[in-house]
Amino acid sequence: MARPKRQKDLKEALNRPKKINEILSEQIDTALVEHRRSRPELLLSSFSAGLELGFSIFLMSTLYTMFGGSLSDANMHVLLALAYPLGFIFVLIGKSELFTEHTTLAVIPVLNRDESLKNLLSLWGIIYSGNLLGGFVFSILLVTLPVQMEIISGHALESLALNLIEHPWYIILGSGILAGWLMGLLSWLVTSSQETMSRIFIIILVTSVIGIGTLHHSIVGSIEIFAAMLISDKIGIVNYLVPQLWSTIGNIVGGVVFVALIKFSHVKTTHKITKKDAE
Repeated sequence: MARPKRQKDLKEALNRPKKINEILSEQIDTALVEHRRSRPELLLSSFSAGLELGFSIFLMSTLYTMFGGSLSDANMHVLLALAYPLGFIFVLIGKSELFTEHTTLAVIPVLNRDESLKNLLSLWGIIYSGNLLGGFVFSILLVTLPVQMEIISGHALESLALNLIEHPWYIILGSGILAGWLMGLLSWLVTSSQETMSRIFIIILVTSVIGIGTLHHSIVGSIEIFAAMLISDKIGIVNYLVPQLWSTIGNIVGGVVFVALIKFSHVKTTHKITKKDAE
């Protein structure tokens, strides 16, 4: 009788929604592990994430090449948005280190005074550099093999990039804030969910919003624009650097302010009130 009871208790525990303070505690524990990992491990994991995110661009540009002439602009936009989550599934389920996840996750231990601002900036720098480097490598592969094999057209890569670079800096900044906000919420929601399939569903739901809104994600956008820059005369280094700068700043603001600070303050305030009521 003991074994069925244990199985029932386990099932109930898995089905029980996590309390908000449990989510915060789990995020702090996860982030502390990352803060204390060796720097070479972080760099390698973040490099892997940059490579894996590239498969979103591979799928999007392949679909654009295949159906760009037969679908309306609206239908093509929705199709590409549905392809956008692929790389994020690889990264987040595979536990690689993604910069826009850590704009929220890595900040919380600093707010909780478990880690220093110096360590946070070091962590961000390593993960951001690794993500970009992995993205650069994938971009080179993207314009070499698939383009030469005529799976992807240069026009497809150019069109994806032009959608990101044709805006003034303040639009890119605002778009980046929204994308960073969504990525911070994604980190929070993935922590709150219990099962892999529910996490995959959440990843698809949130990142497809980024895709359908053509919001500026600093790592995905880097791959899109850098790949197009390698093959297009219309896109130069300035067209890469300006969106990259403002989307990165926006992602940081969105993740830190709208998720890390607000969620942390809310949980801490609620927890204090609960403790006072209990007393």
